[in-house]
Amino acid sequence: MAKRLLIINADDLGYDPAVTDGILRAMTEGVVTSATLMVNTPYAAEAAARARPLSVGLHLNLARWRPLSSAMPVTLLTHGGEFVEGNAPGLPAESVRAETLAQLAEAKRLLGRPPTHVDVHKHLHRLPNVLEGVAAAALERGLPVRAVDAPMREALGAKHVRSTARFIGDAGPEAYWTLERFRKELEALPPDGVTELMCHPGLAPTHVASGYSQQREVELQTFLHPGARAIVERLGIRLTDFRAV
Repeated sequence: MAKRLLIINADDLGYDPAVTDGILRAMTEGVVTSATLMVNTPYAAEAAARARPLSVGLHLNLARWRPLSSAMPVTLLTHGGEFVEGNAPGLPAESVRAETLAQLAEAKRLLGRPPTHVDVHKHLHRLPNVLEGVAAAALERGLPVRAVDAPMREALGAKHVRSTARFIGDAGPEAYWTLERFRKELEALPPDGVTELMCHPGLAPTHVASGYSQQREVELQTFLHPGARAIVERLGIRLTDFRAV
């Protein structure tokens, strides 16, 4: 049995119908093994219904659309009651905990089962207050949380919250996951342990403005390419999901 385990997680399920279409293709036709669902978008219910047979966690959203709990200070929301990404540093940890629990409950309702794990849109859990709230909710529900670096992994471990041994992935002005980068990153993995690879495959959004648009289509082609599976098999890596954490 392979000692190197790899979770390939697609963020942003439910963000936009076209993004959802691409993620589901990457999971059913390609090498993506896991996804995380945004539950407070107009497109969440349809995405969740289509993803029910798959491995899906919560993509906690504290940056856009409306909160699902009443715990968020209204002074940190828009006049319409929506999140403001730049106000995240001011969110009380207890409010984050309550909102995380509310979004986890909604994910369970939409999926018909509990989500597999938690990660956070825009990595806002790099903020200490957000990490504290997310960790408390995840511990309460017994779920792993994405750790984007070693300090976060140590902080989660100190709170008895599980995470993967390693994390790779990013997003920027250019598509991050080309086939060549996929090969190089996988060749550099240590000989054992569980790694999460974050990715953003999809079709260009049709309903929501996004700074990561055509890049999603490049990533989709990467994870659909037969060469991606060939790389995994050549290196003796076993693809898995967050049940391995």
